[in-house]
Amino acid sequence: MRLTETADIWWKNAVVYCLDIETFFDTDGDGSGDIRGLSQRIDHLADLGVTCLWLMPFYPTPDRDDGYDITDFYGVDPRLGTHGDLVELITLAQDRGMRVIADLVVNHTSDQHPWFQSARESRESPYRDWYVWRDQPPEDATEGIVFPDQETSLWQYDEQAGQYYLHQFYKHQPDLDITNPEVREEIIRVIGFWLQLGISGFRVDAVPFLLDTKGAADPESLADPHDYLRDLRAFMNRRSGQAVLLGEVNLPYKETREFFGDEDGDELTMCFDFIGMQKMYLSLARQDPAELVKAIRERPAPPEEAQWGTFVRNHDELTLDKLTDDERAEVFAAFGPDKDMQVYDRGLRRRLPPMLDNDPARLRMVYSLLFSLPGTPVLFYGEEIGMGENLAMEGRNAVRSPMQWTDSVNGGFSTADAADLAGQVVTGDLSPEHVNVAAQRRDPDSLMSWIKLLIQRYRETPELSWGDCTVLEHESQTVLAHRSEYEGGCVITAHNFAGEPATVTLAVSGTGVGVQAVDLLQPGTTEVAEDGTIQLDLDPHGSRWLRIVQPGDRYIV
Repeated sequence: MRLTETADIWWKNAVVYCLDIETFFDTDGDGSGDIRGLSQRIDHLADLGVTCLWLMPFYPTPDRDDGYDITDFYGVDPRLGTHGDLVELITLAQDRGMRVIADLVVNHTSDQHPWFQSARESRESPYRDWYVWRDQPPEDATEGIVFPDQETSLWQYDEQAGQYYLHQFYKHQPDLDITNPEVREEIIRVIGFWLQLGISGFRVDAVPFLLDTKGAADPESLADPHDYLRDLRAFMNRRSGQAVLLGEVNLPYKETREFFGDEDGDELTMCFDFIGMQKMYLSLARQDPAELVKAIRERPAPPEEAQWGTFVRNHDELTLDKLTDDERAEVFAAFGPDKDMQVYDRGLRRRLPPMLDNDPARLRMVYSLLFSLPGTPVLFYGEEIGMGENLAMEGRNAVRSPMQWTDSVNGGFSTADAADLAGQVVTGDLSPEHVNVAAQRRDPDSLMSWIKLLIQRYRETPELSWGDCTVLEHESQTVLAHRSEYEGGCVITAHNFAGEPATVTLAVSGTGVGVQAVDLLQPGTTEVAEDGTIQLDLDPHGSRWLRIVQPGDRYIV
């Protein structure tokens, strides 16, 4: 295949790494991570093999929702640094072959934003119509509450304004009126500003809420909200043809597919695969890949130049909302039986290692699965070393503890007193004394070394992200095997979900004398039988990647 395609459309086989600057590395000893700290640790990400750095919100904020309550879409929070620091970070990342994308959180603002402060003062304020107001809340004001432990309505009465305003998230995050042309123009200006500073695109927060027009007085008379998403994409493409819109769309597959746009892919460049993630956890709980296989087969193909974003963990709750009640109960029982491990009655506030009892074989299998399934893998900071959660932190913050760099005080994150840290350091078996970057970076048997190998092989194997995926039939109920083919290349992967060994016979692409299956994750070569099959032995929770090599092929394997 032409490798130039993988550069022009870089997001198809990128390695995305999400982090919160505030909890990554502190250089000035105030207890909060900063942009200069991230710059000092950029070589850790480069060494890992990251190609795209996703920054959680770094904008000015009262910080009541981990930075997602924004008071200036054009600013940098002074606790984290300056615009100059950010441009230096982008320059450093680009020098190491890394693009940088930023969170675009424009479905709401903080109630401290100057726009809202002006809007609430008078009905004649130029910003009054930038938000959604009602004299009385509608009858469905209690339907669809996102945070049922914190809110009882989607509408909040404001004494100063004398009206109710819409907030689909927290009451301190009033919704912008996306139907207002002035709001739409301002969002485009925000996108243009950050593109000009060197940002390579955006992870778009809560896309369905961004396009939701139910707060409008007459939503039926409005144009299709997807037209606005097309306008955003068209503007971004004019300003930066290789920029990306990675959308948070947690909907069933058929509805999510619509957010890519038509076959030209003229809306979101990428969408997260929430369904596949949830089915993966159900399959892990059952030690049977059947539900994940079903998701793989049901997932619609994206437009040619679009892509699905696959992930094991993100910065929010590990949502299980698309599972049935019984299925969700199974996952809770397996991975979060205590009520304190659950959140909103629909998800888990845990990281993967403690859910799997820190079993090295299971952890390696899951990350092998992540990098081999069709899509672009997205890592959350700390996953590369197997960080755990801190359940002493409230709600979703349990998985947002400081990065663990060394076994020293505060895990090497900060020299500040523990009480002044941006988050509480993990304790117990997964504390920095036991899990940290310094200890793993030179250990060939560490989880970090394994993930580095997976990233290297993934980047060398474009069939996995670009190719056609075929789930392979075989004799073992506990093994997921699939074949990825693209422009003459063929790769086979197999993953054993059970704690017992398994043997499978798989049909590969190509037969004839001299055809071989070369292991990509371990030494070894398997001859392909005359009938075009290979027999694979898998350890408990084992994983194998094999490239099918024909006589005369010039692969370096």
